[in-house]
This record gives sequence, C-alpha cells and structure tokens, in this order.
Amino acid sequence: MDPMIETLAQELGRTQQQVENVVKLIDEGATIPFIARYRKELHGSMDDQLLRQLADRLQYLRNLDARKGEVKSSIENQGKLTDELSAAIDAAATLAEVEDLYRPYKQKRRTRATIAREKGLEPLARLLFDRGPAVVPDQAALPFVDPEKGVETVEDALQGASDIIAEEISDNADIRKELRELFLRRGMLVSKAAQKEPEDSVYRLYYDFKVPVGKAQGYQVLAINRGEREEILKVSVELDPETAHVAVRRMTVPGAAAMDFVRAAADDAYDRLIEPSMEREIRNTLTDQANEGAIHMFALNLKPLLMQPPVKGKVTMGLDPGYRMGCKVAVVDGTGKVLDTTVVYPTHGQRQKQECIDKLSALIRKYGVEHIAIGNGTASRETEQMTVELIRKVGGGVSYMIVSEAGASVYSASKLAAEEFPQFDVNLRSAVSIARRLQDPLAELVKIDPKAIGVGQYQHDMPQARLGETLDGVVEDCVNAVGVDANTASPSLLQRVSGLTAATAKNLVAYREENGAFTTRKQLLKVPKLGPKAFEQCAGFLRVPESKSVLDNTGVHPESYAAAEKLLSQCGYTLEDVKAGNLSELKEKAEAIGLERLAELCGAGAPTLADIIKELMKPGRDPRDELPPPILRTDVMEAKDLKPGMELQGTVRNVIDFGVFVDIGVHQDGLVHISKLPRRVRHPSELLTVGDIVTVWVIEVDEKKKRISLTMKKPQ
Repeated sequence: MDPMIETLAQELGRTQQQVENVVKLIDEGATIPFIARYRKELHGSMDDQLLRQLADRLQYLRNLDARKGEVKSSIENQGKLTDELSAAIDAAATLAEVEDLYRPYKQKRRTRATIAREKGLEPLARLLFDRGPAVVPDQAALPFVDPEKGVETVEDALQGASDIIAEEISDNADIRKELRELFLRRGMLVSKAAQKEPEDSVYRLYYDFKVPVGKAQGYQVLAINRGEREEILKVSVELDPETAHVAVRRMTVPGAAAMDFVRAAADDAYDRLIEPSMEREIRNTLTDQANEGAIHMFALNLKPLLMQPPVKGKVTMGLDPGYRMGCKVAVVDGTGKVLDTTVVYPTHGQRQKQECIDKLSALIRKYGVEHIAIGNGTASRETEQMTVELIRKVGGGVSYMIVSEAGASVYSASKLAAEEFPQFDVNLRSAVSIARRLQDPLAELVKIDPKAIGVGQYQHDMPQARLGETLDGVVEDCVNAVGVDANTASPSLLQRVSGLTAATAKNLVAYREENGAFTTRKQLLKVPKLGPKAFEQCAGFLRVPESKSVLDNTGVHPESYAAAEKLLSQCGYTLEDVKAGNLSELKEKAEAIGLERLAELCGAGAPTLADIIKELMKPGRDPRDELPPPILRTDVMEAKDLKPGMELQGTVRNVIDFGVFVDIGVHQDGLVHISKLPRRVRHPSELLTVGDIVTVWVIEVDEKKKRISLTMKKPQ
C-alpha cells in the first residue's frame, strides 16, 4: 500500500481503501461536491469538508515527496548521499525536517565559515571538534598559521576554526529539531511599542505584551504582525539564552578534543546563527497557523452567509443609501427582474424627504412591493428612519431588512455587472444587487469575489491565493448543495456548479437563449464543450423544472434514475406519485423492507438510496427553506433606546476568535464576548454560525465609542 494512503487513512480515521478511492476519483478529475454527494459508498459518506481536508493534505504530502526527491538528487549530484542520509530524508514528516537535513549541502552565499575553509582551516576545526584525545587549541593551531593564506596569527587560525564549527553546529538537523521544540515549548512571543511614548491606537494592548509561543492566539499573532508592518510595534521571540546554550552544548561538547573551545563555538553558533534563524522560523510558523485559522474561520462564516434563507417570489425594493448622490432605488419582481429604478434624496431636507416618501409610496402601490432591502452603508440610519415613515404612510403590509452591502460596490463596477445591466449606471446596479440579496443571497453573492464579502478577520493580510482557493471551495459546496435551475441561473451561478467552467456556463446560457428552455437533463449534452465527463459531474446538481420527468427536478443523478424507479415500484409508488407529492410514507415503507435489502434489489448503495428517498419526498427542495427565516422589521430602534438588561432578538453577522457580532437592528452590531456565551467553549464557532437568530441581553452601550456589549446568558 502507498505510504501516502496509509498516512492519510491514519490522520483522518478512515480505511485505506476509502482514502485510496477518493484519491483515485480526485486524480480522475472528479470534483469534491460530486464525490461527496454521488460516491458515498466509495468513501464511507465523508462530508465535503473532510474531503477537502483530504485533498489539501494529499497535495501537501505530494509536494513533500517531490521535495524529498529534489533534495536527494541534489545531494547525490554532490557525491555525498549516504544510505543513512537517504533513509533520514525518506522518514522526514515535514518540509521543515527535509530542509534541516538538506541545510549542510545547500549552496550557501560566502560565509565566515566558507572563507575559513578557503584558508585551509577545516582540518584544524576537525581536530578540535572531533571526539578524541584532548588537545591544546593554541598548540594545534600553530601549523595552520600561514600569512600567504591570510592566517596571520594563532588567533586568526582559531577564529576560523571556530567559525567552521559554529556553522556545522548550526546546520545540524538534530540540534535544530531540538531547539525548534524548545522554542515552541518554552519560547515567548513579545511585542513592545516602537516609540518611547506611543500614541493611543488599536495596538495599545500590544505595547507591552508577552505570551508563551504555544499559547499565542491567531488573532494576536495577526494583530502583532500588522502593528509591526505599520512600524507601531517591535516584535521578537525570546527564549532564555542559558537554556538554549545548555541544549546546544549537551549535543556538541561532550567528548570533543577541545571542550572549552567547542563550548564557546557552540554558544556563538546559537547566538549568531541559530537564534535569529529560529526566531524567523517560529514567527513564520505562528503566522502560517494564524493564517490557516483565520482562513478556516472565514470559510466557516461564509458558508451560513451564503446559505441564508431566501425571501422567494416577492416583489422587492432595494435601497442603496447615500448623502450627496442620493438614495438609489431599484424595484425587482419575484424572479429578480428589474421593474423600475429611480434616485431619491431623503437626507437633503424635510421637503425632499417628503417627496421621497411620496415617490416610493407610488412605486410600492404600482408594483405591489412587499419587502424593502436597505444597504447598511453610508446614510443607512436616515434611510431606515425614512422607510419606517414610508411603511406607515402606505398603511403597512410592507416590511424591511438591513442587508450587508459588502462587495456591492465591487460588483457594481465589475465587467460582469456592466454585461448584466448595460443600461444602468454603477449606482443603480448596486441597488438591484441589494434587492436581490434579500431575495436569494446565494445567487447574488456568487457574483462577488468571496474575499470582498467581509465575514472574516485580517482577510487582506492572508496569503491571497490560499484564501481564494478555500473560499471558492465553500462557494462551490453551497451552490451544489442547493442545486441550480438550468433555465434561469446566471453564468456566475452556473460556473460554480460541479463540472462546469466559466466557458461551459456561458455556452449553456447561449444555448438556452438560442433554443429555448431545456426540457430534459439529457439535452445538456448538446451544449458545446459539455461532454460526457462534465455531464457526469454536473447533471445531478442542475435542475430542469420544465422537464416531463420529475426526476430531472431533483438531486437524483441520472445514473440512478433506474434505481429510483425500482425503489418506487418496490414501495408501491410511481413517478406520478412523486409529482403529486403523495410519498409521505415512502421512508417508512423503505425501512420496513430494509434499506440494505432494498439497495441490493435496486442496484444502488444504501447511502445513495437514502439520498434518493429524501429527494423523491421533496422534489425541487431547497435545503435553505428548512432554516429559520431572516428577521424582517417594520419599526426602527436606535442605540440610545437600548438599556442594560433589555432583551432583543438579533442575527449573528460575524463569528471571530473572541466572540460574535450580532445585528440587533440599531446600525451598530453588538459584541457578545466569548465569556458571555451561554456555555463555555474553546471557540465561538462551536456554538454559533453566521445567520443564526439569537436572543441577547444588553450589558452596556458606549455611544461615543460606538460599542454595544451583549450577553447570551439570561440575567438573573
């Protein structure tokens, strides 16, 4: 068995066969959503998150394997590869260990040690460093004094020998491994203010800050890094020098021919070479861990944001607030088609505000607007107050919701928005986007770079390629979990479907515009460049509501249609019953026969059969409909209305390392610190996700600093 497969199976707690099956599917070009949904029997029903973890780790191990090959080849070309060294490289578990072993054989820039070697001092270094009878350094150095080679005195010879020994100690893989562990176990991450009398800033917590390396939190590391880049903080990693010296001496000095001399060289090796290098390495390790943690947190927050329940089929008015340029307005129908647009000026005075209310009232009556989506940017507060007056004027029947407009301006100015709405200016496009975000958050947010959606920490400090790759994976998982209507979806949404690319998504839209709506899933094969492999990957995720076959509007894959029909037959149903929604007892009947036996009769695996049953019972189902609906409001509240102890309902907007931010309808999200959550957790994400509807109580309101402190622990 491939050692890589063994490693992955051990790390993930899965059988080697399951891991091997997934690796084979990935190598064949299958996407993670497809593997997760339609190949459950092969991997024991791993979810998309675990499969992505497997794929990431597989890539790391393959890179590690490739690097081992490069290192061995390089050392072999130097004629220095021994069986022992080759075995040590093969056994290395991390890239850091491989680089440690390679270090002595790497091409170096000219160092003090290389200069000493050029002067012929390596034999002296060997004599003093190697285990053997005691020697007197001064006497041993005399034969190496040679002015022609630049070795004027005994001191020069000994200094050169010391430099060679120090570099050898610094390049020793075992010593570096020991010190790395020592730094991680006993080192301290320290930050201080760069100025003697620093000004108050967001970094004030870190003006005199010290934390054990092993206990440094990701958000602390990222904040300190940013403060250092802005030259507000000075940062170091500190380890008691004596502890480090003892560790190095223990591994180098005993038995050396000149022990005192080698002890001094070992101390120099640590102070001059190892300590600065180790500090850089530990800082990089902490930063990598913090980045991975922050990227993971961003991904965790993004998923529930994309999966927010849609407010479907309602005529919606989108308001993009503003002062100087006015409030941009767009009315869209239940499918998101633009019905009307205008600009009003509610912040330009009482007369203009009244004109705005009159104008919007007319639009509400004309188009039957039921919901209003208000962007949460500049002038949002005033626009919300105007909206409440507007709702009173039209006599109710209309509700509103504040919608995050993060990324809306990025989308409005994009090439995609220009193609979608060539007739509208940039500002009106953002009003359309805000309205559609209430109607179907997923369909609208896929048009925006996930990094611009703003539900993370320090996203601009992250390795952008890694962040983008992770967030794209989240978007892909969400789109495929919901399913996409092949006849109405935009190219932006379609290109996120398993097996489709930007080109095939455009081809699909062009095909339906030219030939009319798709009437079967099989028809997808007529789309240019959408071949059998792409069809296999995408067909189960694309819905065709117009098809005569009800199965084309479910998550049942075409490869399982025969199994679905056999299942219905065994349980006494037909496809007509699926259409009519007469399958309330399907699950019970299937369980009575026995899922394993039924799977055998239908020629499908039990996990696949369980999924087919779910799909047949709710054809065209949207998993988002099962979540709590968003909070729609009809009245406005301000921070000054809040009082300690007040109970409120709110929506979780962001989950971070030290707590959660909750929208309670007052324009300023309140913070529930991790210590104020209902029960003790290591991380808030164990308890809450973005979009959760929660009950909170007000602790304190600081209007000056715009801070609202909340708790989820009911006051006694």
